[in-house]
Amino acid sequence: MGNLFDRDFFISQDGVDADSEFIPLLSTEEEQQMAREDIPEELAILPLKNTVLFPGVVIPITVSRDKSIKLVREVYKKSRIIGVVSQKDSAAEDPDFDDLSRIGTAANIIKILQMPDGNTTVIIQGKKRFELQEMTRAEPYFMARVKTFESADKPKRNDKFNALISTIKDMAIQIVKLSPNVPSEAAFALKNIESPVFLVNFISSNLNIEVQEKQKLLEIPDVLTRANVVLGHLKRELQVVELKNQIHSKVKVDIDKQQRDYILGQQLKTIQEELGGNPQEQQINNLKEKAKEKKWSQQVQDVFEKELARLQRMNPAAMEYTVHMHYLETMVELPWNEFTPDNFDLKKAQRILDRDHYGLEKIKERIIEYLAVLKLKGDMKSPILCFVGPPGVGKTSLGRSIAHAIGRKYIRMSLGGLRDEAEIRGHRKTYVGAMPGRIIQNLKKAGSSNPVFVLDEVDKVGYKTFSGDPSSALLEVLDPEQNNTFYDNYLGVEYDLSNIMFIATANTLAGIQPALRDRMEVIDLSGYIVEEKQEIARRHLIPKQLDAHGVKKGQLKFSKKVLEKIIQDYTRESGVRSLEKIIAKIIRSRARDIVLGNEVQPGLQLQDLKEILGAPTYTRDQTVLKDVAGVMTGLAWTYSGGEVLFVEVSLSKGKGNLSLTGNLGDVMKESATLAYEYLKSHAKFLDVDPKIFQTYNVHMHVPEGATPKDGPSAGITMFAALASAFTQQKIRPGVAMTGEITLRGKVLPVGGIKEKILAAKRAGIQKIILSEENKKNVEEINPIYLKGVEFEYITDMIEVVDLSMLDEKVSPLLVFET
Repeated sequence: MGNLFDRDFFISQDGVDADSEFIPLLSTEEEQQMAREDIPEELAILPLKNTVLFPGVVIPITVSRDKSIKLVREVYKKSRIIGVVSQKDSAAEDPDFDDLSRIGTAANIIKILQMPDGNTTVIIQGKKRFELQEMTRAEPYFMARVKTFESADKPKRNDKFNALISTIKDMAIQIVKLSPNVPSEAAFALKNIESPVFLVNFISSNLNIEVQEKQKLLEIPDVLTRANVVLGHLKRELQVVELKNQIHSKVKVDIDKQQRDYILGQQLKTIQEELGGNPQEQQINNLKEKAKEKKWSQQVQDVFEKELARLQRMNPAAMEYTVHMHYLETMVELPWNEFTPDNFDLKKAQRILDRDHYGLEKIKERIIEYLAVLKLKGDMKSPILCFVGPPGVGKTSLGRSIAHAIGRKYIRMSLGGLRDEAEIRGHRKTYVGAMPGRIIQNLKKAGSSNPVFVLDEVDKVGYKTFSGDPSSALLEVLDPEQNNTFYDNYLGVEYDLSNIMFIATANTLAGIQPALRDRMEVIDLSGYIVEEKQEIARRHLIPKQLDAHGVKKGQLKFSKKVLEKIIQDYTRESGVRSLEKIIAKIIRSRARDIVLGNEVQPGLQLQDLKEILGAPTYTRDQTVLKDVAGVMTGLAWTYSGGEVLFVEVSLSKGKGNLSLTGNLGDVMKESATLAYEYLKSHAKFLDVDPKIFQTYNVHMHVPEGATPKDGPSAGITMFAALASAFTQQKIRPGVAMTGEITLRGKVLPVGGIKEKILAAKRAGIQKIILSEENKKNVEEINPIYLKGVEFEYITDMIEVVDLSMLDEKVSPLLVFET
């Protein structure tokens, strides 16, 4: 109904002037009088092309056909009553009787106006509806017999009907108010219509719908039904008007903003020219100057020039301008084919490694070999180094030393907790806030395409998350055959990473994707022994912390015995991080005394440690007393290095049940079951009565129950503990063991041998029992780590009995009842 009341209406009972403009209203008295009037049985029929006339409604029509002009002129001189019927096909210029709708409206010719352009305009008012019966004459115009079609036009005025009419009126008024092209008088006219029938007819006549739809409304005999249909049309028209207004308002706001931005932009440009130049032009000129110095390929050059040309066409006030400028700045800041000269002086590299790291002789030797190959070969297509070891052993600092030794830039990128693939490959530059991946970002900071790049904590990278698979994204980075064409999503061009010396670090290989692990050469960094930690503390940790706390070297001295006491009683680790924290705490205590003026001796004494650090955190009671049966010492490997663990077995009267406690994993539980079943099947070799297994319950416990434990290496320890409990034999003091067992009684090799040996030495163990197949692992270890420890190698489980137990029985002795 967007055209509701958008034409001129004329109303009069006695006639109107041609220039009058009124919105026609029908009073209640006029409607009643119209209802009482009868229409003739025969009427002159005036076909209408695009209009439907409703009772009571006044409309102007333009008459152009000769037949129609003759009809209105003759009837106007006589009765002035004609029959108005809409054509079924508005395109028909000379319709016949069958082309006319069957329901029409009797109308009164109010006035005939001769317009200046020669057309004849007739103002008519609808009276009553009629139904065509038959044609009586076709010339000079149509005449037809009709009958009245007003049987159901008297509605019941109940609450429901009144509410419907009120809703129609309110919605029509709302549409008028929202339509800018409709005169405000239309709303006033609607408010003053009292007759519900005329209101429905008036709105039906002015609805913005097709002629066929209006004809259907005219043919509905029941006013209530017709009102409901009109209400449906009004609802749709209201939605259309509201949507048009929203679009108009939005377009107006956008146009206003564009005009404002343009005017402000022109003013700003003028001001900038007065001040000495446009900053956008200066930025573009800077990009061009930097681009001239770049050593990039022709492909990259073409991409840069294309994107720069696009930037120059952009409006500097647009958001895309800033995004594009950032992209081009990133391109010119990257070190395309820019390298630092290498210094492959292997003797110097050896001195730097020895200066920065004490011990680690095998690792240093491998690094020197690696650098020698690089010097001979002249390119970087060699395996990626991966340093694997517990925390605090110097993996990350080794990478820094290598960079220093060969004169390259150093980059460290932590991968711990990385879950988004875009952190490696970057985001596409079309996204808001897009940026390159961290590989490209770090190269831009370093300003060199051949740095030493340390990928820290590579074992803690996310694997197949909802944000992608960053571990798989690293495959291209760390593959020497692929990384010369590394594709960053933000750059959109290939970047050569093949000249970078990548060094990865990890605490364990278990968390590294197999395909990624296959691309790296693994170098194990085990923990340090006490003597090495003493030297590291003396050479590196103490000077570093003294300098950090402002304490002079002569104000505090650590003796060898004091350092040994700190290492053994206050730390329990493979690396030296906790040791450094303890040293820092002692230095802070001495700094406080110096500031307060307390008299203290420069040399730190053993008795001072308890006052400063408190009671020892770790004690040497890690070995088992020999007078106890059923308790054995085992060796375990953890992410932080080797550990000593105990397996305790107790027997009680029962039905032969096996209970396992201590937060054990599935593999460890299976090892306990294997050990128990093997013991039962070989009881005669140990002089154990088989009936005991049916009358005594076995409870096996591994202390520190809050710590989860798993793995097969405690199998031999569990068997020895069970054998000691059932034979009631004393155990040999200072003995520890590790090894996987089978149901056939074999002892299999396990990993982490060096870390376990160091843990045994810390606990004061003198003898370690291992699988025969682990002998080769022990022989590869530097003899300095093996000093003070004896090794026994076994192939069968039964051999551990004589090696771990004495021939004496414990006291008091458990007497088995069968």
